Formats: sequence, C-alpha cells, structure tokens
Amino acid sequence: MKKLSYLLLVFLLPSALVAQTEDNSQLFINDMLVLAQNFAQPAADGASYQAGAGWFSSAAALEKWGFRVSVHGNALFVPNDKKSFNLSNSDLELLEMEGVTSATFPTAFGGSTSEYFVGDVTFENPITGGVLTEAVRFKGIDGINRDYVPHAFLQASVGVSAGTEITVRAMPEVTIDGVSASTYGIGAKHSLSQYFRNAYSEGFQLAVGASYSKLNVDYEFDPISVQNFLTMNHIVVDANLFLAEVIGSKRWNNLEVFAAAGVMNSNFDYEMGGDGIALPRVNQELGEIEGGQTQLKGDLGLNLYFSRFRLSAMMTAGEFFNANLGLSVGI
Repeated sequence: MKKLSYLLLVFLLPSALVAQTEDNSQLFINDMLVLAQNFAQPAADGASYQAGAGWFSSAAALEKWGFRVSVHGNALFVPNDKKSFNLSNSDLELLEMEGVTSATFPTAFGGSTSEYFVGDVTFENPITGGVLTEAVRFKGIDGINRDYVPHAFLQASVGVSAGTEITVRAMPEVTIDGVSASTYGIGAKHSLSQYFRNAYSEGFQLAVGASYSKLNVDYEFDPISVQNFLTMNHIVVDANLFLAEVIGSKRWNNLEVFAAAGVMNSNFDYEMGGDGIALPRVNQELGEIEGGQTQLKGDLGLNLYFSRFRLSAMMTAGEFFNANLGLSVGI
C-alpha cells in the first residue's frame, strides 16, 4: 500500500511554464486513480484474508469466565495473477506510456518496472488567475516483490454466559522505513451445539462467529511538490474489515480438527497529507477508489492440546491462500 502514495504524487521534472487555455488537471487526477486502483486493489483484497485469519480455531466455547491468551503468526500467499496488471494508452485520458502503447505493470505485491509515463498537466495559477503547464515524466511504481506477506498479532478470549466467547485482537503500532501500521479488532463466537446436544456425536461442536477489524497505516515520504499547486508528504489508510462464519470442530483426546466457511466485507478510506490548493480536490477524488467488497473463504485446520496449551494451525482458501499458526494458553 505504500506505493499508492507515489502513484498520486508523480510530479517530477518541472519544465518551463507555458500559457494554455484549458485546465486539464482533472484528467491527470483521473489517470492517477486508474493507476492507483490497479496497483492497490490486490493488496486490499488480500487484507481481508489477513484480517479474517485466526479468529476462531474451534467451535467449542470457553467456559464462563474462562480466559485464553494467544500469539499468532500469519502469512498471506500471493498468487501470480495478483502481482501485475496490463495497461494501454487507451485506458488513460491524459498520460501516455513512453515509447510503447501498452505494457504490464506491477501491483503492490509485484516486482519492478522500467516503463515511464509522460504528459503535460495544465492547472490554474491561484495567484494570477492564469494557467500554467507542467511537463511530467515518472516511472511506473514498483511493488514490494513478495510471494508472501507475514504479520503477527496478539489475541485474548474470555467465555461469557450462554455459550458465548468474546475475543479481542491487537497489533501495536510498528514503524519500519517510515511506514507505521497497527490493527485491532473484536469478535464473538456462539455455540449452536448447546441447542442440539442429542443431534451430534460426542466431541462434535458447531458455532457461529463474527468479527470486526480496524487497520490503520500511515506512509511517510519526502515531500514532493508542484509549485503553487500541491505538496504531499504522507498518506493515511483507514480500513474496516468484517467477517461472519460458521465453524465446526471435532475433538479426539489431544487432537481437534476444525473447518469453517465465511463471508468477508471490507472497505478502505484513503487521505493524503500535505498542503496546496489541490489537496482537498485530490482527497475528494480518492473517494472514487473507496467502497466495499464482499469475498468468500473457507478454513481448515487442527489443534493440538498440551495441558493448558493449544497449538493451532489453519489454512484459508479463497482468492488468496493464507496460513496461520497460533500458540494459546488457558488461564
């Protein structure tokens, strides 16, 4: 997601100012949105699978006031078709690819590119009321070049009445290379087996679960400016992620196998930081890449119990594959 900011900040190599009669800066912003959507969408899709992993690894609920703390390691595996996108000049309104009419570019998960975009952007001078033209030339944005994306989080669960378990999750803010990220969330699981005690074999449990996760990311970078027009120095990403699923599990002594089917909904808000007359306009246009999406997923995993400890392993399948490993202790 860090690369999204640079897609919206491609104001390089200022040229001599030339008088023009038409303001085409809106076309420039439209092209930036096209590039941003293609670059960032796979990362947004993957975030849903990351946020939905590890919430519920058993359909059995904790006893009332039972407490469990766990630490989880997570890895999102990136398929090849999520690492690149194809683009042609006909997809753009103002900009053109230098020397070619079409090319393949990396997404946020992809590698690097040697292709450049060029164009002349004309905007109104806020001082004189006239128009200025700025020539721009910028390289397509490089991705993080990863086959998988790891992260870790802490989780705590408590049993309450009526076969219900409440879980909270947190990843404290971590800053690496000017990128700060944090996440937190809350979930609830409710046992259905308690209503059908004679309908299932011993050891089988059935439950429903739901969760909400909040993801905040702040990307800082060296200020990039267009004189009298725009300066930006960071982008804030605010994500809301929802999950609902049905969980089934079966335990044999120290071994438990579980499976789940769920639906996820996510929406992302972006806001650029900086100053300049164009900043409110850019943030307004960023609303075009906001919105919700719904995805389906399936989980399969197992638990190994050792006294008060539980080791959990889970694989999630959907548009992405996601692996989660957790170690829990009951208190």
